[in-house]
Amino acid sequence: MDLRFGVVIRYIGFVQLVLAAFMLLSAGIAYVSDMDTSYSPLVMSSLLTLLLGCFPLIFVPPTNNISQKEGYCIVVGAWVVSSIVGMFPYLMWGGEFSVINAWFESVSGFTTTGASILNDIEALPRGLLFWRNSTCWIGGVGVIMFALVILPSIGRSKMMLSNVEISSLAKDNFNYRTQTIVRIILSIFVGLTIITTFALKLGGMCWFDAVCHAMSATATCGFSTKNASIAFFNSPLLEAMLMTTMVISGIHYGLIYATFTNKPNNIFRSEVTRFYFGVIIISAVLVALSLWSADIYPNIFESLRYALFHVVSLITTTGFATADCNTWTSFAILILIFCSLVCACAGSTSGGLKIDRLLLAIKMMRNRLRRQQHPAAIFRTKIDGIPQDKDMLNTVMVYTVAFMMMILLGTFVNTLLGADMMTGFSSAVACSSNVGPGFGDVGVMDNYSALPVLMKANLTFLMLLGRLEIFGLIQLFFIRWWR
Repeated sequence: MDLRFGVVIRYIGFVQLVLAAFMLLSAGIAYVSDMDTSYSPLVMSSLLTLLLGCFPLIFVPPTNNISQKEGYCIVVGAWVVSSIVGMFPYLMWGGEFSVINAWFESVSGFTTTGASILNDIEALPRGLLFWRNSTCWIGGVGVIMFALVILPSIGRSKMMLSNVEISSLAKDNFNYRTQTIVRIILSIFVGLTIITTFALKLGGMCWFDAVCHAMSATATCGFSTKNASIAFFNSPLLEAMLMTTMVISGIHYGLIYATFTNKPNNIFRSEVTRFYFGVIIISAVLVALSLWSADIYPNIFESLRYALFHVVSLITTTGFATADCNTWTSFAILILIFCSLVCACAGSTSGGLKIDRLLLAIKMMRNRLRRQQHPAAIFRTKIDGIPQDKDMLNTVMVYTVAFMMMILLGTFVNTLLGADMMTGFSSAVACSSNVGPGFGDVGVMDNYSALPVLMKANLTFLMLLGRLEIFGLIQLFFIRWWR
């Protein structure tokens, strides 16, 4: 079947209607905040986005059949177009938002990267701050997942779109119909946001900060309303609440659903989840011991407090901060870079390589050693006692190699454009894994504003590649050769 551009544009239009609704909601926040300076930009952006979304719906007839080629184009196109549309409020408001800065902030939000070009976040009016956090909240669950809720009943088309949106590695624990999958994801996502909001309010935040940080934590993005991020509040209670949300958001949503519905394949029986918790605990202990031995913090408990928060923040690709990690030991920074590479579980809102792939790679290496010792024996790579087929294992290894190559090439381009090695490498890791903060000039207490224009463009490309798991975006460039 030939690619029907009209069909692709039609369903991308549905996504823009979702964005227009959130822009209007952000304008409402601006209105109740004494009609701050973001009100008019948000209203105009909402109307413009509404027109862009409605135009293809009027002139392109609906269809009940979407091909795989069209499905890929709709998903990738929705991410790119949403990032472009997301620039409108920033550009109309002005301030620090040049074209490249607005593009960077918009892509960072929708891909839930959380990297920022803003030197003074607190200078933004509340309406624009809410829009900024809305982009990461929409991106956390996936723009297509939101669109599927408002799409009419289109049979196989809905299945095709969700299959493209959900990672193949994540589908093992989503053994439900597509409509059920969408309901599960949104129920957990929205429910966790609401619970976190009330918890943060009880912990001492105002309602606005509580909502924004809950949206950001659930989406594992890291956008804060404060220049100093979570360090501004200096509250162990709030840190514990946010860590809980971040850890839960890094778990496969299918397993979370199975746990609450008393199904056998739950969090406590999942080998991947146990490995995920194990990596967090071991990493946090190692970082804490390193900080304590270097006398960076006065005692082991204070060291553990900061170490655990930052390990959780980076491994879940959230990027919140309570301290300046650039001042930590080289060993601690190395552990945090490892966390930024591996990240949390497939089927969650986090990015990165995924802990599932690391576990499978370790098991495959172990079996390789066994085969050398016992050439005649047959060893199967298993997860939760279930043998993994060769196609899945091959996909894992191909993706792992492609992921490392993406970071290598990203680092090469960054250093070519003038970045030092630490800044160039850590920013490539942070953007490819959708983590946000890196080290060097782009540390957790710094931002990306001083980077050259071409480097910002390179990093936004890495963000999109990482969010679409590399091949989702690359496929678009070879779409005319599909059969």
